[in-house]
Amino acid sequence: MQLEMDHVWRTYRVGDSDVVALGDVSVCIQSGELVAVVGPSGSGKSTFLQLIGLLDSPSEGAVRFDGQDVGSLGDADRTRIRLRALGFVFQRFHLLNHLTAVENVMLPLEAAGAGTVERYERACSILESVGLGDRLLFRPAQLSGGQRQRVAVARAVANSPSVVLADEPTGELHSEDTHRVLNLFRALNAQGRTVVIVTHDPDVAAIARRRIEIRDGSVHE
Repeated sequence: MQLEMDHVWRTYRVGDSDVVALGDVSVCIQSGELVAVVGPSGSGKSTFLQLIGLLDSPSEGAVRFDGQDVGSLGDADRTRIRLRALGFVFQRFHLLNHLTAVENVMLPLEAAGAGTVERYERACSILESVGLGDRLLFRPAQLSGGQRQRVAVARAVANSPSVVLADEPTGELHSEDTHRVLNLFRALNAQGRTVVIVTHDPDVAAIARRRIEIRDGSVHE
């Protein structure tokens, strides 16, 4: 899936002033690319990811998926696209602590309407593929940080999305766990998925074939 921003602005009203989070951004990420989005804290990286992840809407300009303007879609259509086409991985994992690893991965499959047996079998298969076949019934508190992030990656790809978006996915991991998670992103990209990773870590950015730098709300390549 091709992701495109066309002269996108995102401004927020703070008191009597407008704060520009992103200003006049035009960028195109081709299908199958592995892209790192880098920049200092507060530069607009997370806003960029929220816009292409349909978690926010532009104040001006267009966000397009394969040429279709999706920035102005209604909530139901945006939810449908996020569920079917996008997978999200976050720094703090966002797993449900009362559910096991396999139950966490089953959640998006349930939302997509998959049957119970199909959900369970697919979740088990994905967890095995990320090296957690022996941790299916473990809850997040029983897993290491790296294992929790691998569960989060498994959940992100449960519905076979064409795009995986990751926001500082290694920010709380040790070096060995970081290496394992980055290998997962490489593997997802090798399968043909578009992968976009927001990071401040140059070692993480180094795995990308392309780097987009955001400074003061502006994009530089």
